Amino acid sequence: MDIDYRVAFDLAPVGLALSRNRSIIDCNQHLCDMFGALREQLLGQSFQILYPSADEYERTGARISPILNRNGTYSDDRIMKRVDGRLKGEAFWCHVTGRALNRQAPHEAGIWCFEDLSASRPVKAELTAREREVAAHLMQGLTSKQIGKTLEISHRTVEIYRARLMRKYQASTAGDLVHKLMAG
Repeated sequence: MDIDYRVAFDLAPVGLALSRNRSIIDCNQHLCDMFGALREQLLGQSFQILYPSADEYERTGARISPILNRNGTYSDDRIMKRVDGRLKGEAFWCHVTGRALNRQAPHEAGIWCFEDLSASRPVKAELTAREREVAAHLMQGLTSKQIGKTLEISHRTVEIYRARLMRKYQASTAGDLVHKLMAG
């Protein structure tokens, strides 16, 4: 039996996108539904439209490039935003996994998978771009020093952001904060 790979791509139970130089060259309907956009609104667009801020888009691209270069793959949980429709601008947790088609030029071409985590992990507090990044790394179990190294900021700065997150989520300990972030 022959498999129609286009049909498989279109019917995948997760959002899929093919990229070239950090722009969307193709995507499936699930990705469109997840971000509240029509396919025509996404094709040819920079992935930046899916990020809450331009800074997060730039920092994420810089951070994942060496990992894609080394491993060929990358994945994380991050806050993304809806593009259009009744939920336009809504922030939501998303698990993103990608594979570079050429490790030596990781952003040249790739395939990306997006899983909407909002049903199990709603965003309940208004967070700054840096707070979103620190929160994502805390949920991966990284220490302040590890987060600082990853984000290229001091571990003391990470601790300031963690303290802000603890206030916003009314958490009494770092473990309580992670639990509340995971639960939404």
